[in-house]
Amino acid sequence: MTTDAELDQRLVLVASKIRVLGALSFPEQTLERFLSQWHQGKPELPAQPPLAPPDAAVLEELRAIERQADQGHPLGRFLHLTAESYRKAVEMLSCTGTPTFHRLSREIYGGPDQRLPGTHLTQLEAADRLLAATAALTEATLEHDSDYCLTAEHVADELRRRVDAFFIDDKIDIVIDPRLSAKAAASATRVRIRGATAFSEMDIDQLAEHELFVHSASALNGRRQKAATALSLGAPRTTATQEGLATFAELITGAIDLARLRRIALRIRAVHLAEQGADFIDVFRYFMGAGQTELESVHSAMRIFRGGDVRGHHPFTKDVVYLRGLIGVHTFLHKAIAEVRPELVSRLFVGRLTTGDALALDELCDRGEILPPKYVPHWAQNIRALAAYLSFSGLLNDIDLDIVAIDELLRPPT
Repeated sequence: MTTDAELDQRLVLVASKIRVLGALSFPEQTLERFLSQWHQGKPELPAQPPLAPPDAAVLEELRAIERQADQGHPLGRFLHLTAESYRKAVEMLSCTGTPTFHRLSREIYGGPDQRLPGTHLTQLEAADRLLAATAALTEATLEHDSDYCLTAEHVADELRRRVDAFFIDDKIDIVIDPRLSAKAAASATRVRIRGATAFSEMDIDQLAEHELFVHSASALNGRRQKAATALSLGAPRTTATQEGLATFAELITGAIDLARLRRIALRIRAVHLAEQGADFIDVFRYFMGAGQTELESVHSAMRIFRGGDVRGHHPFTKDVVYLRGLIGVHTFLHKAIAEVRPELVSRLFVGRLTTGDALALDELCDRGEILPPKYVPHWAQNIRALAAYLSFSGLLNDIDLDIVAIDELLRPPT
């Protein structure tokens, strides 16, 4: 009989052969061609980069791990769900530009019309509320070109200093990647920074909190696990929790600005528009109309249509996970502290987990079969400060700014 330890090693090996976001990303020359055509007044829909067919042996191995994992054991269940997640992602990669690609994308990452846990709102409704709530604040918080004056090399040097101070016993390389579509991408051993891009001072804080102290830290903690090194994997099924945790880290440390918070909501609406039939050019124009620069707008549109049909109806839905993950992580942390389970906060960092995994693997953590995390960001170590933040942010939800005058706020009550 195959043991969970054997399946764990097999899963780590086969996962190393799978690239999802990297495989789907548009090359830089596609961006340059699109903007060139746009400036000439004759924009064209970009062509999707060709993808090699998936390796049949990879799919068969993932299916085998799914079958052989003992779903009656917490670790076996984790391995089964993780293998299933990778298998769906590989199947998705085999049918880019089709309705099946879109269906699998929604199965893995969700869609704008799905309801958020604990609310009566869909993700799209929550995004629209966020955009409405922040609209009045945008005039005083406008971004300026002068804010973005730092080179990728400068940002890389600053991040290296923070790596050395936080990751005492591990080495993480900071490299500049001119082909990267996102501003950054992190693994256990490397953080890539998009080249030929101007950054702001706040970008440095945001990248450190998001990429280094959450994504890289969780991956490194997962690698230390003797019973389950698969906890180090950034499986598609963990994306919502991991991106939500990283975005929450930005929020609680003050490393997120209003423009980025609104971008998270704008992307959900853009996915919805694409599902309703908006094509790549329509979505690009939507981002431009929302106040983004040409360059940021084309990057955003490319995120929505990675692997999808640039003519509309069948986009890539991954960008809906950020707001859902942020709300889910906020709620999970609040409930953990309210139910006197503060240990669950640090256990979110034992590897790259979902919030459900943190609960399902709790017994293994209690028994020491899953090791405590070595790297935990400072905000997650201070439970009392975290509890204060969560409590006060919950209280503010009941305040309606539309019925408050600023000169009334400090008047004595009548």
